[in-house]
Amino acid sequence: MIAELLHYLSYPFVRYALVAAILITLCSALVGVILVLKRYSYIGDGLSHVAFGAMSIAMITGFVQQKMYFVLPITMVAAILILRTGQNKRIQGDALIGMISTGSLAIGYLLMNIFPPSSNISGDVCSTLFGSTSILTLSIAEVWLCVIASIIVIGVFIILYPRIFSITFDERFSKASGLKVDGINLILAIIIATIIVLAMNLVGSLLISALVIFPALSVMQLFKSFKLVLISSAILSEICTVTGMLIAILYGTPVGATIVAVDIIAFIICWIIRMMKR
Repeated sequence: MIAELLHYLSYPFVRYALVAAILITLCSALVGVILVLKRYSYIGDGLSHVAFGAMSIAMITGFVQQKMYFVLPITMVAAILILRTGQNKRIQGDALIGMISTGSLAIGYLLMNIFPPSSNISGDVCSTLFGSTSILTLSIAEVWLCVIASIIVIGVFIILYPRIFSITFDERFSKASGLKVDGINLILAIIIATIIVLAMNLVGSLLISALVIFPALSVMQLFKSFKLVLISSAILSEICTVTGMLIAILYGTPVGATIVAVDIIAFIICWIIRMMKR
């Protein structure tokens, strides 16, 4: 098994996939804690559907090689729209996410059927929705994009940690205290959109929510400290991702689904430990 694993790791695209997966899940875990505590857990799913719609347009217009530069701005705009108008009394956040996600998913699939980008529409849709092969087709430029995005996300969390902590637990008090809540939410929206777009290559549009939510919910079964939850969520997410990637490489299972399955097992283990402590 070790010899077979070393054989696979000798291929550059496998190493690219592992590096990108580790960086993406690190950022997803950090952002996931914020989204779970702010009760915006479902935003990942909504933005992933927006990214799917944008990806469909990129595919039918021939911008597949430059898809990141096309999909990312659209997803950022959707993230800002959701976070800024989610408190509207007429359109609540969950309803807005539902409208945007289902509308984008439907339009994307409709466009791919009307203007098929290739003869294998089912394969294109499956790869986009479930990330079945996308992570193994990353270019070196996309890997560097993951590296730069990860450095930015970690830097933002380190620099703005007290402010992020404040608006996560009490946004109204933070605003009353003079904190520029709208500016911080704008930064978080941009970060969330970037991570969602990058994570599409790893687990696909339909499984992104699991990548964002499961590590945070798992460690919350064991810890109560915000800082400890952030650190533990990142560590657990990396363990689950690397384990899922190795299993997928060795046994030929779908990468995204395998990683999510390992996340589910980790959540069950944490839940059992919590019940045993009680």
